[in-house]
Amino acid sequence: MQKKYFSNYREPLVALPYLPEIQLESWRWFLSDGIKDLFKESSPIKDYGGEDLELEFIDYVLDEPKYDEYQAKAQNASFDATLRVKARLTNKKTGEMKEQEIFLADMPLMTPRGTFIVNGVERVIVSQLARSFGVYFTANFSRGKKYFGAKIIPSRGAWIEFESDADGALYARIDRKRKIPASCILRIFGVETNEEILSKFSKDGEVDQIIKKMLDKDPTKNATEAYMEIYKRLRPGEPATMETAKDLISAMFSGERYDLSSVGRYKLNQRLGLSDDPTSRVLSGNDLVKIILHILTLNSAPNAEADDVDHVGNRRIRSLGELLQQRLRVGMTRMKRTIQDRMSTLDQTTLTPAHLINARPFMAILKEFFTTNQLSQFMNQVNVLSELEHLRRLSALGPGGLTRERAGFEVRDVHPSHYGRICPIETPEGPNIGLVVHLAGYARVNKYGILETPYRKVKEGKIMDEIRYMTAFEDAKYNIAQAGTNMDKSGLILDAETEGRVKGSPGLMKREEIDFIEVASEQAFSIATTLIPFLAHDDANRAMMGSNMQRQAVPCIKPQAPLVGTGIEERAARDSGRLTVAGEGGTISQVDASRITVKSSNKETNYPLVNFLRSNDFTVINQRPIVELGDVVEKGEVLADTSSSDHGVLALGQNLLVAFLSWGGANFEDAIILSERLVKEDTFSSIHIEDFMVDVRDTKLGPEITTHDIPNVSEEKLKDLDEEGIIRIGAEVRSGDILVGKITPKGEVELTPEERLLRAIFGEKARDVKDTSMRVPHGKAGRVVGIKVFSRERGDKLDTGVIKRVQVEIAQLRKISVGDKLAGRHGNKGVISKILPVEEMPYLPDGTPVDIILNPLGVASRMNIGQILETHLGWAAKALNYQAITPALNGVSEEEIKGELKKAGLPEHGKIKLSDGRTGEVFDQEVTVGMIYIMKLIHMVEDKIHMRSIGPYSLITQQPLGGKAQGGGQRFGEMEVWALEGYGAAHTLQEMMTIKSDDVLGRAAAYDAIVRGEKFKSPNLPASFHVLVNELKALGLDVDLKGVKEEVEKNAKVERGKDDIVIRI
Repeated sequence: MQKKYFSNYREPLVALPYLPEIQLESWRWFLSDGIKDLFKESSPIKDYGGEDLELEFIDYVLDEPKYDEYQAKAQNASFDATLRVKARLTNKKTGEMKEQEIFLADMPLMTPRGTFIVNGVERVIVSQLARSFGVYFTANFSRGKKYFGAKIIPSRGAWIEFESDADGALYARIDRKRKIPASCILRIFGVETNEEILSKFSKDGEVDQIIKKMLDKDPTKNATEAYMEIYKRLRPGEPATMETAKDLISAMFSGERYDLSSVGRYKLNQRLGLSDDPTSRVLSGNDLVKIILHILTLNSAPNAEADDVDHVGNRRIRSLGELLQQRLRVGMTRMKRTIQDRMSTLDQTTLTPAHLINARPFMAILKEFFTTNQLSQFMNQVNVLSELEHLRRLSALGPGGLTRERAGFEVRDVHPSHYGRICPIETPEGPNIGLVVHLAGYARVNKYGILETPYRKVKEGKIMDEIRYMTAFEDAKYNIAQAGTNMDKSGLILDAETEGRVKGSPGLMKREEIDFIEVASEQAFSIATTLIPFLAHDDANRAMMGSNMQRQAVPCIKPQAPLVGTGIEERAARDSGRLTVAGEGGTISQVDASRITVKSSNKETNYPLVNFLRSNDFTVINQRPIVELGDVVEKGEVLADTSSSDHGVLALGQNLLVAFLSWGGANFEDAIILSERLVKEDTFSSIHIEDFMVDVRDTKLGPEITTHDIPNVSEEKLKDLDEEGIIRIGAEVRSGDILVGKITPKGEVELTPEERLLRAIFGEKARDVKDTSMRVPHGKAGRVVGIKVFSRERGDKLDTGVIKRVQVEIAQLRKISVGDKLAGRHGNKGVISKILPVEEMPYLPDGTPVDIILNPLGVASRMNIGQILETHLGWAAKALNYQAITPALNGVSEEEIKGELKKAGLPEHGKIKLSDGRTGEVFDQEVTVGMIYIMKLIHMVEDKIHMRSIGPYSLITQQPLGGKAQGGGQRFGEMEVWALEGYGAAHTLQEMMTIKSDDVLGRAAAYDAIVRGEKFKSPNLPASFHVLVNELKALGLDVDLKGVKEEVEKNAKVERGKDDIVIRI
């Protein structure tokens, strides 16, 4: 289908970068520099005396991986390679050197898509959005006046804070301990005497009053006294000597214990206008003098403001490489300690590097990082967009970050500096709102981890070829025109005055004043948000829902590209890494479901295809060839589609004929009515694969065995099992069917004569085993599509005590059904309430029945008019047979949509007379009709529907468990009790609170009564009452239940001690 672009469409001035680049670039840095730096930092390791032995790490090697990524998944193994380090041990006394290559760990490797496979599961390391290192100027109010201070935040080491006090002096704190005059800190950093301090801060011979007061408050006069004074504040109560004080404080700010990091130094130099050596990573006296001078300047300026900590320029991205390096540094430190211990205890003459190096701490840290770290996440794999956006996610949570509970509104808010760097729309709803965000489409991360966005240079009203990437602080210095500015083909801006950002604030600017221009109208948004057509016409809250729900769209078995797209669909599908793309041009010499072969002039290239692979979210990853035998392809052309693309275009849903109409109350409150045609034609059908696992263990009484010879099971149920007791591939299974027949030995007991006779006749048949077969869980069904058997004999890695592990994959074709959730791209979501026969659906004048009926009341108050514009344009696009491309912003105008409808011979206002399919009568009003793109979401009724008659109970409260996974019941809570009380439904309420809940004896009696067909007896005391009584006893109250009130009064002579409490019931 050809694409149609409209008058507002403009090619971006810069091509979209490779979308998973943030992950791949960081991994490349880690492999080339990150590991090297790690070994360089810890090398050489000397013994405690520093006299005898020295161990150096010279080089490291990463071997080839044992499996490729698909084999690793199939084997439930990790896609990793062996990391070996070359170590040299020098004996300084004898001068002897020994070199060895030593195994350190199995290092997980990144797949070409930017993910890791750990234990057969695909994972993503999410980048962290953290506060940048460097200096921040703060302010606090005291008696109505603003007093400024500063915080120096290093990458590693003690924090130094300065604060101006109401008494007019300047104080400092180290690591939030007690405050000391700031001059004490200056003295230990080389500005020692009062004269030196005064000379540093005198301006034209005048010295600021704050400095004079600071020196007055300072009891010290030189560096020696300053060391002692600081030591007393850091270690109060400990006896201080000059040496210990100097050693401790010097070590605190030495390169070993204190590290500003390259970012911290860059930010410090940038903020203070210093030209210090950018490689210096420790503080100097000059740095501190400049910081104090700046505090004095701020205190004297009437309109001075503190630094904005939420500004994107003050936050940085800590990507995978840095996060992993930081954790491995801890592993290296632990390893260093064991090496030094062994150096002092083992015989030095026979020592080799292998004797010294214990890699366990390093391996443990590596494993912990990839499996349990908060930023190492189970990858979202509902569709290719959810994979791509997970790679581009930024989180303010995680180690060294914020916590949900502590994060206030400011840090979650959209900040003007987010523009072009962080998407203001795409963020989760709920407790993580604003803390988990997504990278904007054109944003990139510079070498310091600071976000940048591109602009094109403008000179005298003409757009130049120069592309400049700028940080948030830099772009606030220029006048930047918006991307929708009118220009001619040569790049000359046509308007004399245009809108844009004037030095960071929105405003108007003359053509000659423009310094730069944005590169694309959707520069500010993430990929998912950019995929929403007519975004400008949607309320931000609904746009957020639209962005998030596109990531939840289930791939259908017949994917359809949207009739109304934004032009980025192709790029999103390609960068997901799930399409098969030709590496070289040539002719297709072979094509089938499993591979495509391209023959070029000098060689043949094979492209293997992925077939029906289970994703993390149980959807299917499958590739379909879109080329045919003999086709000529060019380099970069798409050869095979993935499960959520259509000819290389992202396809998350289906194009449906919609009518906005109230239909007999069936689409009340966002409910949706669907045509049966969509069920019959499998429009929304999707395949889901789930796997079930069983372990065959070695027990105390003997090993478990998989077999088809299971006691007390009919032949009918065993028909699909082989000799090993494993089900055949292709078998249709339902709840309760046996997947793997397994028997477990039972303890031997004394046999009765009859049993001995049976055993003598039938041999092993009547032996003492219990059936522990794996069966299809309740509510699951499908067809067996895969079986994996792992066993110790074959050399597979299994847990201790496990002889064999069998994994069975069951695929299910799910048709759309009532209760499934559907959504458009504009946050217009709903649940299917009715699936109508085609003949009952409203139909157009030409007899075409509509596919879906949406409620018009769901549009106006939600303010997502984009769906109506999409409907109109989609109708015209369908009639004229093209795909309309309308970018998220600067999209098709209303006039152009009317023109397209007119060309297609459709009413210009997009409304038409519809007839009721049930009666044939025409509806009174004209109805908005058109083509809308609708997605089926992962929230399917089949996963959610649940019922319980009898099931498990909680051990403590004796109440039924909650939730589907536990086979639980629905909680009848406090408010529901009020509702029944309001209606006076006493018997229903009593039943709910006793036999249906925690009256243990009563419910057993009720079950008997139901079985026997008798009437219920009156209920007993619920278990929760006994829990209450026991809690009172735990508080030391002797609570005694005497029985029913009348009976207690009958036996009225109840003994009452002073402390005896009688509860009458």
